[in-house]
Amino acid sequence: MAHSSISDNCISQKATGRDALIRINKGMQFNTLFVVDRKNKMVGTLTDGDIRRGLLKGLSLKSPVTDFFNQKFRFIEADSKKYVSLKEMKALGVKIIPVLDKNKKITRLLDLSEVKALLPVDVVIMAGGKGERLLPLTKETPKSLLPIGKKSIIQYTVDRLAKFGVEHMHVALGHFADKMISYFEKKKTDHVSIHYLQEKHPLGTAGALGLVKKFRYDYVLLTNSDILTNIDYEDFFLKAIKAKADVAVASIPYDINVPYAIFELKKDDEILNLVEKPTYTYYANAGIYLIKTDLIKFLPRNVRIDITDFILALNKKKKKLITSPIIGYWLDIGKMADYEKAQKDIHFIHLD
Repeated sequence: MAHSSISDNCISQKATGRDALIRINKGMQFNTLFVVDRKNKMVGTLTDGDIRRGLLKGLSLKSPVTDFFNQKFRFIEADSKKYVSLKEMKALGVKIIPVLDKNKKITRLLDLSEVKALLPVDVVIMAGGKGERLLPLTKETPKSLLPIGKKSIIQYTVDRLAKFGVEHMHVALGHFADKMISYFEKKKTDHVSIHYLQEKHPLGTAGALGLVKKFRYDYVLLTNSDILTNIDYEDFFLKAIKAKADVAVASIPYDINVPYAIFELKKDDEILNLVEKPTYTYYANAGIYLIKTDLIKFLPRNVRIDITDFILALNKKKKKLITSPIIGYWLDIGKMADYEKAQKDIHFIHLD
């Protein structure tokens, strides 16, 4: 993901209006300078428009930037556990926004044309499978690292999650763990740190959640690593929050077309209706889950357990479970035909 350099966009509060204009005139992505004090604490923003307005009010180019700058600026708190809607900021015309730590120092500059949201979720990506149905491609290569177009399968997931502001991701490893680690050590994604969950023995599709030492947020997003999708993670998250769900499961609409006329019957076989060649829509599991992190305490440790079994266990505990259909593209790369389809589709869909 492209991002703006912090130092290139900052100017000292001791600088003059002329200094600021020279910096802006050299060419900046958003024509915005972030004014900082001697301790690098952000104290304001400055644009060429601010300087023009100041000159019209009688200031000179020798005046300090603090005579021109805007002290009422928008920012985002680093490591905040709150959901922040970037859509509202974009609607107001905001193009770049600083992320500040508790000392008001800039830790990151968000390009709102690149970042879709800032989701307060932990992420666990399941990437320990052997991919036996894709042999011989997976004889020496982890399935998650098979190339689709110009990227590996898992990189599409990492990059899309990064677009939604996820900075910390756990990758559950098993088969070919060393190759997965080597890949991520070489392949850096801007503002994303990868943590490894190494399974000593297969733990199923949910067991790795128990290996996370501490969750940062109230929800954890668990996803398979062998799927391609342009799911809107923000909509998925907000639907769960609005429904006050304990677990949300992304799903894929699956239509079954019946080529015959179907009778709708009463209990005594009396015909109630006759439907000609109906289509029935079911919802299939898409392999993406949002789970309240305080529910992980119910997960058995160091034993194999699949996510479907864990969800059924939570259902018995009367937890609220919802499904959220994926409107866009989704493909599970489980067998060779799926992999071949992905190679064709990637030229026509946008996954980042």
